Amino acid sequence: MRDKTQTNSNGPGDRLIRAGAVVFFIGAVATMVTMAPLFFGAKPFPTYMFGLSMLMAIGFLVAAAGVLRSVAAGRRQARGAAR
Repeated sequence: MRDKTQTNSNGPGDRLIRAGAVVFFIGAVATMVTMAPLFFGAKPFPTYMFGLSMLMAIGFLVAAAGVLRSVAAGRRQARGAAR
């Protein structure tokens, strides 16, 4: 039996995963920029830069929510096929 899902279709949670990856990447860059003055002996960045570093954790949580949503949709689909 062939799977009816196309390879280019978006499943539930895919947009959350992509958005979380983008936010995580922005947070990772902000973390590297924030930590750079510590290694080069320069003047530290303002406090809000440390807040931008928290985007890494927020992106991870958004992506994790997308994965959980995708898993839940897969379980619902499997239960529906079993009936």
